[in-house]
Amino acid sequence: VQLQASGGGLVQAGGSLRLACAASGHSYTLSRLGMGWFRQAPGKEREFVAGIARSGYSDHADAVKVRFAISRDNAKNTVYLQMNSLKPEDTGVYYCAATARAIYSALYYRETDYGYWGQGTQVTVSS
Repeated sequence: VQLQASGGGLVQAGGSLRLACAASGHSYTLSRLGMGWFRQAPGKEREFVAGIARSGYSDHADAVKVRFAISRDNAKNTVYLQMNSLKPEDTGVYYCAATARAIYSALYYRETDYGYWGQGTQVTVSS
C-alpha cells in the first residue's frame, strides 16, 4: 500500500484546510484498511489526530474534536481530514497511516498499529 498525503500549506489562525490521503497499490483497496491521521510538531513526538474504521466510525483527539473531521471515500481510495478553526498549535507535519489488519469497526490510536505511512504534509498556522 502506498499513501500520498496532500493539501497542507500556510494558513492564518481561524482558517481551514482539507488534507487528502490517496491510497494505491494492488494488495488492498481502501475499504479493507483502517486509516488514521497523526501529526508531529517541531520538537515534539508524533501524536494521534483522528482515526476512521472500515465501517466509517471515527474518533478524534480531544485537542481537535469539533474542529477537525476525518472522512473516507472508498470509491476514490481517499481519506480526508477537514480542519477548521485552525490554531497556531496545530502547526506540524501531518501523516496519514493505514493498517491492513483492521477489524471492521475498530479504531486504532497507536503508531505501532499502523503498517503503512504517507510521506507527510506540512501545515503551518500563523497567528
